Amino acid sequence: MFRFQHIEYLIALATIPLLVALYFQLLYWKKNTIKKIGDHTLVQSLIANYSPINFLLKFLFFAVALAAVIAAAANLQKPGAMEDVQRKGVDVVIALDVSKSMLAEDIKPNRLERARQLVYKLMDQLPNDRVGLVLFAGRAYLQMPLTTDHGAAHMYIQQAGPDVVPTQGTVISEALRASNSAFNSKERKFKSIVLITDGEDHDPQAVPLAQQLAQDGVMINSIGIGSAEGAPIMDPATNEYKKDETGNTVVSKLNEAELQQLAGATKGVYVKLDDVDAAVNAITKQLGTIESNILDDNAFRDYKSYFQWFLAIALAFLLIEFFLPERKLKAA
Repeated sequence: MFRFQHIEYLIALATIPLLVALYFQLLYWKKNTIKKIGDHTLVQSLIANYSPINFLLKFLFFAVALAAVIAAAANLQKPGAMEDVQRKGVDVVIALDVSKSMLAEDIKPNRLERARQLVYKLMDQLPNDRVGLVLFAGRAYLQMPLTTDHGAAHMYIQQAGPDVVPTQGTVISEALRASNSAFNSKERKFKSIVLITDGEDHDPQAVPLAQQLAQDGVMINSIGIGSAEGAPIMDPATNEYKKDETGNTVVSKLNEAELQQLAGATKGVYVKLDDVDAAVNAITKQLGTIESNILDDNAFRDYKSYFQWFLAIALAFLLIEFFLPERKLKAA
Protein backbone atom coordinates (compact mmCIF):
# COMPACT_ATOMS: atom_id res chain seq x y z
CA MET A 1 0.00 0.00 0.00
CA PHE A 2 1.40 3.37 -1.02
CA ARG A 3 1.73 6.22 1.43
CA PHE A 4 3.09 9.76 1.53
CA GLN A 5 5.92 10.16 4.03
CA HIS A 6 5.05 13.82 4.62
CA ILE A 7 1.34 13.91 3.88
CA GLU A 8 1.05 17.32 5.53
CA TYR A 9 2.88 18.86 2.57
CA LEU A 10 -0.05 17.97 0.30
CA ILE A 11 -1.98 20.89 1.77
CA ALA A 12 0.10 23.02 -0.61
CA LEU A 13 -2.03 21.59 -3.44
CA ALA A 14 -4.60 24.16 -2.35
CA THR A 15 -2.54 26.66 -4.35
CA ILE A 16 -3.68 24.99 -7.62
CA PRO A 17 -7.29 26.26 -7.42
CA LEU A 18 -5.87 29.69 -6.59
CA LEU A 19 -3.75 29.55 -9.75
CA VAL A 20 -6.82 28.60 -11.78
CA ALA A 21 -8.69 31.59 -10.38
CA LEU A 22 -5.76 33.87 -11.23
CA TYR A 23 -5.66 32.43 -14.77
CA PHE A 24 -9.29 33.29 -15.42
CA GLN A 25 -8.78 36.70 -13.83
CA LEU A 26 -5.91 37.31 -16.25
CA LEU A 27 -8.06 36.27 -19.21
CA TYR A 28 -10.76 38.70 -18.06
CA TRP A 29 -8.18 41.48 -17.74
CA LYS A 30 -6.82 40.81 -21.23
CA LYS A 31 -10.31 40.88 -22.73
CA ASN A 32 -11.12 44.21 -21.08
CA THR A 33 -7.78 45.66 -22.10
CA ILE A 34 -8.40 44.75 -25.76
CA LYS A 35 -11.79 46.49 -25.61
CA LYS A 36 -10.23 49.64 -24.20
CA ILE A 37 -7.52 49.87 -26.87
CA GLY A 38 -9.96 50.85 -29.66
CA ASP A 39 -10.88 49.50 -33.09
CA HIS A 40 -11.62 45.79 -32.85
CA THR A 41 -10.36 44.94 -36.36
CA LEU A 42 -7.08 46.79 -35.80
CA VAL A 43 -6.51 45.08 -32.45
CA GLN A 44 -7.18 41.63 -33.92
CA SER A 45 -4.65 42.27 -36.67
CA LEU A 46 -2.05 43.32 -34.08
CA ILE A 47 -2.52 40.14 -32.03
CA ALA A 48 -3.06 37.79 -34.95
CA ASN A 49 -0.06 35.67 -33.96
CA TYR A 50 -1.22 35.28 -30.35
CA SER A 51 -2.43 31.75 -29.54
CA PRO A 52 -4.97 31.37 -26.68
CA ILE A 53 -4.47 27.60 -26.92
CA ASN A 54 -0.73 27.92 -26.35
CA PHE A 55 -1.34 30.29 -23.45
CA LEU A 56 -3.70 27.72 -21.89
CA LEU A 57 -1.18 24.93 -22.45
CA LYS A 58 1.62 26.95 -20.81
CA PHE A 59 -0.61 27.45 -17.77
CA LEU A 60 -1.55 23.76 -17.60
CA PHE A 61 2.10 22.67 -17.90
CA PHE A 62 3.11 25.02 -15.08
CA ALA A 63 0.23 23.85 -12.85
CA VAL A 64 1.13 20.19 -13.41
CA ALA A 65 4.80 20.93 -12.66
CA LEU A 66 3.85 22.68 -9.41
CA ALA A 67 1.64 19.75 -8.35
CA ALA A 68 4.48 17.33 -9.15
CA VAL A 69 6.94 19.33 -7.02
CA ILE A 70 4.50 19.26 -4.09
CA ALA A 71 4.00 15.50 -4.52
CA ALA A 72 7.78 15.03 -4.63
CA ALA A 73 8.14 16.91 -1.36
CA ALA A 74 5.46 14.68 0.22
CA ASN A 75 7.51 11.66 -1.00
CA LEU A 76 5.29 8.82 -2.19
CA GLN A 77 6.54 5.53 -0.74
CA LYS A 78 5.80 1.84 -1.10
CA PRO A 79 6.55 -0.43 1.86
CA GLY A 80 8.72 -3.49 1.51
CA ALA A 81 8.14 -6.84 3.14
CA MET A 82 7.07 -6.86 6.77
CA GLU A 83 9.88 -7.82 9.10
CA ASP A 84 9.10 -9.27 12.51
CA VAL A 85 11.60 -7.84 14.95
CA GLN A 86 11.90 -8.63 18.63
CA ARG A 87 14.20 -6.49 20.69
CA LYS A 88 14.88 -6.31 24.40
CA GLY A 89 14.57 -2.93 26.06
CA VAL A 90 12.49 -0.43 27.98
CA ASP A 91 10.18 2.39 26.95
CA VAL A 92 11.72 5.81 27.53
CA VAL A 93 9.92 9.09 27.03
CA ILE A 94 12.17 12.14 26.97
CA ALA A 95 10.35 15.22 28.28
CA LEU A 96 12.32 18.26 27.15
CA ASP A 97 11.67 21.76 28.48
CA VAL A 98 11.63 24.25 25.58
CA SER A 99 10.50 27.34 27.49
CA LYS A 100 12.34 30.62 26.94
CA SER A 101 14.19 30.15 30.22
CA MET A 102 16.08 27.34 28.46
CA LEU A 103 17.76 30.02 26.35
CA ALA A 104 19.65 31.28 29.41
CA GLU A 105 23.41 31.13 28.89
CA ASP A 106 24.67 30.14 32.34
CA ILE A 107 25.55 26.87 30.58
CA LYS A 108 27.26 27.45 27.25
CA PRO A 109 26.16 27.88 24.55
CA ASN A 110 22.77 27.85 26.31
CA ARG A 111 20.65 25.43 28.32
CA LEU A 112 18.60 24.20 25.37
CA GLU A 113 21.56 23.47 23.14
CA ARG A 114 23.31 21.59 25.93
CA ALA A 115 20.11 19.62 26.51
CA ARG A 116 20.09 18.68 22.81
CA GLN A 117 23.65 17.37 23.11
CA LEU A 118 22.57 15.28 26.09
CA VAL A 119 19.57 13.78 24.27
CA TYR A 120 21.63 12.87 21.21
CA LYS A 121 24.19 10.99 23.31
CA LEU A 122 21.52 9.40 25.49
CA MET A 123 19.69 7.96 22.48
CA ASP A 124 22.97 6.55 21.18
CA GLN A 125 23.17 4.57 24.43
CA LEU A 126 19.61 3.22 24.04
CA PRO A 127 19.77 1.26 20.75
CA ASN A 128 17.33 -1.43 21.90
CA ASP A 129 14.86 0.86 23.64
CA ARG A 130 11.81 2.56 22.27
CA VAL A 131 12.03 6.32 22.68
CA GLY A 132 9.26 8.93 22.69
CA LEU A 133 9.49 12.71 22.88
CA VAL A 134 7.44 15.29 24.75
CA LEU A 135 8.15 19.02 24.39
CA PHE A 136 6.75 21.30 27.05
CA ALA A 137 6.68 24.82 28.44
CA GLY A 138 3.36 26.25 29.67
CA ARG A 139 1.74 23.26 27.95
CA ALA A 140 3.03 19.86 26.89
CA TYR A 141 2.77 18.04 23.56
CA LEU A 142 3.61 14.47 22.63
CA GLN A 143 5.87 15.29 19.71
CA MET A 144 6.81 11.71 18.84
CA PRO A 145 5.24 8.44 20.07
CA LEU A 146 7.39 5.56 21.24
CA THR A 147 9.50 4.24 18.39
CA THR A 148 12.80 2.52 17.67
CA ASP A 149 13.40 5.02 14.86
CA HIS A 150 15.94 7.15 16.70
CA GLY A 151 16.74 9.02 13.49
CA ALA A 152 13.29 10.61 13.57
CA ALA A 153 13.85 11.58 17.19
CA HIS A 154 17.07 13.38 16.22
CA MET A 155 15.12 15.43 13.70
CA TYR A 156 12.46 16.45 16.23
CA ILE A 157 15.09 17.39 18.81
CA GLN A 158 16.93 19.56 16.30
CA GLN A 159 13.73 21.53 15.64
CA ALA A 160 12.77 21.86 19.31
CA GLY A 161 12.59 25.42 20.62
CA PRO A 162 10.34 27.96 22.36
CA ASP A 163 8.35 28.52 19.15
CA VAL A 164 7.10 24.93 19.22
CA VAL A 165 5.06 25.55 22.40
CA PRO A 166 3.47 29.02 22.24
CA THR A 167 2.30 28.98 25.88
CA GLN A 168 5.26 29.92 28.07
CA GLY A 169 6.06 28.71 31.58
CA THR A 170 7.39 25.45 33.00
CA VAL A 171 4.44 23.21 33.89
CA ILE A 172 6.11 19.94 34.79
CA SER A 173 2.88 18.13 35.72
CA GLU A 174 1.60 18.56 32.15
CA ALA A 175 4.86 17.15 30.84
CA LEU A 176 4.52 14.10 33.08
CA ARG A 177 0.89 13.51 32.01
CA ALA A 178 1.76 13.78 28.32
CA SER A 179 4.72 11.45 28.79
CA ASN A 180 2.66 8.87 30.67
CA SER A 181 0.05 8.86 27.87
CA ALA A 182 2.68 7.41 25.53
CA PHE A 183 3.10 4.25 27.62
CA ASN A 184 1.06 1.06 27.49
CA SER A 185 -1.33 1.53 30.40
CA LYS A 186 -1.62 -2.25 30.86
CA GLU A 187 2.07 -2.58 31.73
CA ARG A 188 3.29 -1.72 35.21
CA LYS A 189 7.00 -1.72 34.50
CA PHE A 190 9.63 -1.23 31.77
CA LYS A 191 8.74 2.49 31.69
CA SER A 192 10.80 5.60 32.39
CA ILE A 193 10.44 9.35 31.88
CA VAL A 194 13.66 11.32 31.43
CA LEU A 195 12.73 14.85 32.45
CA ILE A 196 15.12 17.58 31.26
CA THR A 197 14.35 21.04 32.64
CA ASP A 198 15.52 23.94 34.74
CA GLY A 199 12.37 23.47 36.86
CA GLU A 200 12.10 27.24 37.10
CA ASP A 201 8.39 27.52 37.95
CA HIS A 202 7.28 25.56 41.01
CA ASP A 203 4.44 23.21 40.06
CA PRO A 204 2.51 22.00 43.15
CA GLN A 205 0.85 19.20 41.16
CA ALA A 206 4.10 17.65 39.96
CA VAL A 207 5.17 15.66 43.03
CA PRO A 208 1.71 14.19 43.82
CA LEU A 209 1.42 13.18 40.17
CA ALA A 210 4.87 11.57 40.28
CA GLN A 211 3.76 9.50 43.26
CA GLN A 212 0.77 8.26 41.23
CA LEU A 213 2.99 7.40 38.29
CA ALA A 214 5.28 5.44 40.59
CA GLN A 215 2.34 3.19 41.45
CA ASP A 216 1.95 2.51 37.72
CA GLY A 217 5.57 1.45 37.48
CA VAL A 218 6.94 4.64 35.91
CA MET A 219 10.44 5.73 36.90
CA ILE A 220 11.23 9.44 36.57
CA ASN A 221 14.88 10.30 36.01
CA SER A 222 15.27 14.05 36.19
CA ILE A 223 18.07 16.16 34.76
CA GLY A 224 18.51 19.68 36.07
CA ILE A 225 20.02 22.17 33.67
CA GLY A 226 21.15 25.62 34.77
CA SER A 227 22.83 27.13 37.82
CA ALA A 228 21.77 28.23 41.28
CA GLU A 229 23.01 31.74 40.52
CA GLY A 230 20.92 31.83 37.36
CA ALA A 231 21.22 33.94 34.24
CA PRO A 232 19.12 36.45 32.31
CA ILE A 233 16.95 35.19 29.45
CA MET A 234 17.60 36.51 25.96
CA ASP A 235 14.38 37.00 23.98
CA PRO A 236 15.20 36.02 20.36
CA ALA A 237 12.30 38.13 19.08
CA THR A 238 13.70 41.39 20.49
CA ASN A 239 17.34 40.37 21.03
CA GLU A 240 17.06 41.86 24.51
CA TYR A 241 16.97 40.37 28.00
CA LYS A 242 13.52 39.58 29.34
CA LYS A 243 12.21 42.01 31.97
CA ASP A 244 9.45 41.78 34.55
CA GLU A 245 6.53 44.17 35.00
CA THR A 246 8.69 46.59 37.01
CA GLY A 247 11.40 46.71 34.36
CA ASN A 248 13.93 44.56 36.19
CA THR A 249 15.87 41.92 34.26
CA VAL A 250 14.46 38.43 34.88
CA VAL A 251 17.01 35.94 36.17
CA SER A 252 16.23 32.24 35.63
CA LYS A 253 17.55 29.85 38.30
CA LEU A 254 17.71 26.09 38.49
CA ASN A 255 15.14 24.60 40.88
CA GLU A 256 16.89 21.41 42.01
CA ALA A 257 14.70 20.64 45.02
CA GLU A 258 11.59 19.81 43.00
CA LEU A 259 13.49 17.71 40.48
CA GLN A 260 15.10 15.72 43.27
CA GLN A 261 11.67 15.08 44.80
CA LEU A 262 10.27 13.84 41.49
CA ALA A 263 13.10 11.38 41.01
CA GLY A 264 13.03 10.22 44.62
CA ALA A 265 9.28 9.59 44.54
CA THR A 266 9.68 7.12 41.64
CA LYS A 267 13.00 5.43 42.55
CA GLY A 268 14.73 7.35 39.83
CA VAL A 269 17.88 9.42 39.91
CA TYR A 270 18.45 13.17 39.76
CA VAL A 271 21.45 14.45 37.80
CA LYS A 272 22.66 18.02 37.51
CA LEU A 273 23.88 18.60 33.98
CA ASP A 274 27.44 19.79 34.36
CA ASP A 275 29.09 17.18 32.15
CA VAL A 276 27.08 15.59 29.32
CA ASP A 277 28.94 12.26 29.33
CA ALA A 278 28.65 11.88 33.10
CA ALA A 279 24.94 12.65 33.00
CA VAL A 280 24.34 10.13 30.20
CA ASN A 281 26.24 7.45 32.13
CA ALA A 282 24.22 8.11 35.27
CA ILE A 283 20.89 7.92 33.43
CA THR A 284 21.74 4.78 31.43
CA LYS A 285 22.99 3.09 34.59
CA GLN A 286 19.70 3.86 36.32
CA LEU A 287 17.69 2.67 33.32
CA GLY A 288 19.67 -0.54 33.50
CA THR A 289 18.04 -1.27 36.85
CA ILE A 290 14.66 -1.59 35.10
CA GLU A 291 13.89 -5.15 34.09
CA SER A 292 13.96 -5.26 30.28
CA ASN A 293 10.90 -6.32 28.33
CA ILE A 294 10.79 -8.23 25.04
CA LEU A 295 9.36 -5.65 22.66
CA ASP A 296 7.58 -6.77 19.50
CA ASP A 297 8.27 -4.26 16.75
CA ASN A 298 6.32 -5.47 13.72
CA ALA A 299 6.67 -2.78 11.10
CA PHE A 300 7.60 -2.13 7.51
CA ARG A 301 11.31 -1.59 7.78
CA ASP A 302 12.19 -0.49 4.27
CA TYR A 303 10.31 1.88 2.00
CA LYS A 304 10.91 2.56 -1.66
CA SER A 305 10.58 6.26 -2.46
CA TYR A 306 9.26 7.67 -5.73
CA PHE A 307 9.91 11.39 -5.24
CA GLN A 308 12.47 11.40 -8.07
CA TRP A 309 9.78 10.47 -10.61
CA PHE A 310 7.69 13.47 -9.61
CA LEU A 311 10.74 15.73 -9.85
CA ALA A 312 11.41 14.39 -13.35
CA ILE A 313 7.81 15.11 -14.36
CA ALA A 314 8.04 18.61 -12.92
CA LEU A 315 11.29 19.32 -14.79
CA ALA A 316 9.89 18.01 -18.08
CA PHE A 317 6.75 20.12 -17.88
CA LEU A 318 8.68 23.23 -16.83
CA LEU A 319 10.99 22.84 -19.84
CA ILE A 320 8.02 22.44 -22.18
CA GLU A 321 6.33 25.48 -20.66
CA PHE A 322 9.53 27.53 -20.99
CA PHE A 323 10.10 26.76 -24.68
CA LEU A 324 6.45 26.86 -25.76
CA PRO A 325 5.73 30.37 -27.13
CA GLU A 326 2.45 32.20 -26.70
CA ARG A 327 2.37 32.97 -30.42
CA LYS A 328 1.07 30.55 -32.99
CA LEU A 329 3.51 28.01 -34.33
CA LYS A 330 4.18 28.44 -38.03
CA ALA A 331 3.98 25.38 -40.23
CA ALA A 332 7.24 24.43 -41.89
